[in-house]
Amino acid sequence: MSAPKTMFEKVWAAHEVVPQTADTPAVIFIDLHLTHEVTSPQAFSVLKSRGLKLRRPDLTLATMDHATPTRTEQVFGGAPISIESAAKQIRQLEVNCAEFGVELLGLQDARRGIVHIIGPELGVTQPGKTIVCGDSHTSTHGAFGALAFGIGTTEVGHVMATQCLLQKKPKTFAVNVSGRLRPGVTPKDLILAIIGKVGVSGGTGYVFEYRGEAIRAMDMEQRMTVCNMSIEAGARAGMIAPDEVTFAYLKDKPRSPKGAAWDEAVAYWRTLATDEGAIFDKTIEIDASALEPMITYGTNPGMVVPISGQVPDRRGDAVFDAAMKYMGLTPGAPITDAPVNVVFIGSCTNGRLGDLQAAAKVLKGQRVAPGVQMLVVPGSQEVKREAEELGLHEIFKQAGAEWRESGCSMCFFAGGESFGARERVVSSTNRNFESRQGPETRTHIASPETVAASAIAGHLADVRALEVA
Repeated sequence: MSAPKTMFEKVWAAHEVVPQTADTPAVIFIDLHLTHEVTSPQAFSVLKSRGLKLRRPDLTLATMDHATPTRTEQVFGGAPISIESAAKQIRQLEVNCAEFGVELLGLQDARRGIVHIIGPELGVTQPGKTIVCGDSHTSTHGAFGALAFGIGTTEVGHVMATQCLLQKKPKTFAVNVSGRLRPGVTPKDLILAIIGKVGVSGGTGYVFEYRGEAIRAMDMEQRMTVCNMSIEAGARAGMIAPDEVTFAYLKDKPRSPKGAAWDEAVAYWRTLATDEGAIFDKTIEIDASALEPMITYGTNPGMVVPISGQVPDRRGDAVFDAAMKYMGLTPGAPITDAPVNVVFIGSCTNGRLGDLQAAAKVLKGQRVAPGVQMLVVPGSQEVKREAEELGLHEIFKQAGAEWRESGCSMCFFAGGESFGARERVVSSTNRNFESRQGPETRTHIASPETVAASAIAGHLADVRALEVA
């Protein structure tokens, strides 16, 4: 009888073409390659220069998201794309996809959106698959029980040419989350707390498996938020075992299996869960009921505190001192003392319908504070349509926010747009590195609810202090 296996070990074994040795990495087969306009041009150029074909165009899906404009007039006509480099990348992906037979969700395609949002929407993201993309937050798809991770441009070319990838087998890391999140506390707060506990390199060399009552209580959008930021703790990937919540989400998606194939798929997906008695290389325990809303204070996602807390005082630590100088914060001061110039809701982390609903609930009947700019960018055109059907866009606009087309947008000042130098931004995104949202911009990461509450207050704020109907 074989030894009990973790979910990761099962998926890895099913895709291992050539096993790893002491001297060489394993060769694994890739079920789905997602690509976009920013990290693919060089890879396509390599194929052309070597006279190579795309090995499996049927297992490749492209979309416009990273450098694409989000202003309606630039997407649907009436004004040119203002950033020439973005326009060039868009045109090049169109040319490359046409030449190599890759399905492309073009700029005006109703299915277009951020790559990590459209995969689940379409149903191409499925349990047990290996999924790669030239984007670090590919770990999002692990919420479905897929082994999903980001790759570099050279690896993008390798997958295009061979549909395989050289990989060193990661170790396993169980993140056991007991209890339930309290009102006002979100999955974004949970993953920020995990990163704060583990550190930004604590997961290096591992695949996280999120387990426990709090994880099972989440819907699929919430699970995607958690897995999305696994990379911020250094993990290769994050995974959640598929269950009835997963199956209900995927049922009847455009590209999910149909009929008898669906029944067969679900039967297989049920076998993926970690076996009783399987041993993880590392384990941590998190009590979800003890958490409160979290917010970053420094220049990496691991520099995080509860919203009710203070800026830590670690003066004398070079990294901390540099972060305080950059962020313009005072050690020991309440984090809510920090004024806000700009708020942003969007990204592959928190640009889904549930995220917009949560933010709209906070903003309904309220106004963004004077002097504060608010930008809301849905994660896909489908999310945009659904939000507008619910009237969410009107809530945002009445509150004083700007409502746009889908795209990565100000997650990393995509397309050349930028917030101002030394402007303080509270953002529903995944990274707060120096100049992430514009040269010298100061970014705080938080949940959509905290972002919305801060927009109303004009400073970093605790959503629990607001009366939200």
